[in-house]
Amino acid sequence: MGKKRKSSEPPSLTASLPHDLVVDILARLSRSDYPALSLVSKHFRSIVSSRELYATRSLLGCMEHCLYVFLADVESKCNRCYILRQKTNGSHGLVLVPSLPSLPYGSRFVAVGSRIYVFGTGKDRNTTLSIDCGSYTVQPLPSMHVPLSYTVADVIDGRIYVMGRHDQRDLDKMMVLVFNTETQTWKTDSEMTTSEIYAHGSVVMADKMYAKYSCKGFVYEPKERKWETDEVLNSKEWRFACVVDDVLYYYEFYRDKLRAYDRKQRCWLVVKGLEAFFQTSLMWSYVHSVSYDGKLALFFPYGEEIWCAEISLERSQGGEIWGKVEWCDCLLTSKRRFRYTKSLEVFV
Repeated sequence: MGKKRKSSEPPSLTASLPHDLVVDILARLSRSDYPALSLVSKHFRSIVSSRELYATRSLLGCMEHCLYVFLADVESKCNRCYILRQKTNGSHGLVLVPSLPSLPYGSRFVAVGSRIYVFGTGKDRNTTLSIDCGSYTVQPLPSMHVPLSYTVADVIDGRIYVMGRHDQRDLDKMMVLVFNTETQTWKTDSEMTTSEIYAHGSVVMADKMYAKYSCKGFVYEPKERKWETDEVLNSKEWRFACVVDDVLYYYEFYRDKLRAYDRKQRCWLVVKGLEAFFQTSLMWSYVHSVSYDGKLALFFPYGEEIWCAEISLERSQGGEIWGKVEWCDCLLTSKRRFRYTKSLEVFV
C-alpha cells in the first residue's frame, strides 16, 4: 500500500458545523478580525471574501463604518488603497489592501453603498471601475463618454455626478456628467461657461453639489439642472472640506481654526474647544477633512508621515459648535513620498 498523503491543513474545529452556521458566526465578528481569520484555513479565507458573508452581515445588522484612504506614491504616480485600523495598543494605523491594484494618479473616488467607484481623468480617463469592499473584487465599468479634466465627483441619490472641463472642445465649458450605478450608463447632465480651472473638492448638502474651484465655488442642483452660487459660502476658502450633519467643515491653516458653514442659517462659525490642539499640532496647509461615523477626521502629512485626528462635534443650545479631539495618531511612516488623495467612509 502507498503512503497516505499528509493533509495540507489540520482538522478544523468548525469542519463538522453546518456551513450556514459558520457564516452566521463569522458575520457577527468585527471586520478587523477577518485578516487573521483568513490565515486560519482556506475554508475561512473563502468565507471571509464571499458576498454571502456580507449579505448575512447586512441581514443581522452587523455592518460597520470603515474608512478607506487612498494615498498616491509620488514616484510611481499611482494610488494605493489603505484601511484605517485600531491597533492592539489603542492607537491607529493604515493597513494596505494588498489585493487591490494600483490606480492612476489623477483618479477620483466616491462611495455608493459598499462599493467604491474610481474614475480616471486626462490620459487615464479610460480607467473606470468599481471596488466591492466586501470581497475586494474589481469590476470594470464604461468610461465617461466625454473626456473631462480638473474634475470633482460626488453622490446624490445613488447617482454619481462628475464635474469638470472638457478636454478636447471649448475649454471655457464646465460640464456635469452623471453615472447611473444601477444601469451603469453615462449621460451629460448640464454645462456652463466659466474661466475657473483648478478644482479643490466638492461636498453635498440638501441634494445639491457644492464644488470648490480656484477663486469661487459653484452649486449644482441636479433636479432642475441649475447652476447657482452661494456668496456667503464663497466668502471663505473652503478647500478640502466635508459635511457632517448638513454642516460643512474645513481647516483654515493660516488662522489655525476649524470653520463650519451652517447652510440653513447661512453663516460661518468657528468650532470651539480646539484652540490648544491646533497650537501644538503638526498641521499645515494641506489638511483634508472627512466625515466618519458621525465625527470629523482630519488628515495631514508631516514630512514622511501621515497623521490623522478624530474630532467629535456637539452643538450647544446657543448654536455654538464645540469640538473634542478623541485621538491623534501617526498612521503611516515611509521613506517614500506619499500624497494624500481621498478618504471614503464605506458601510460594510
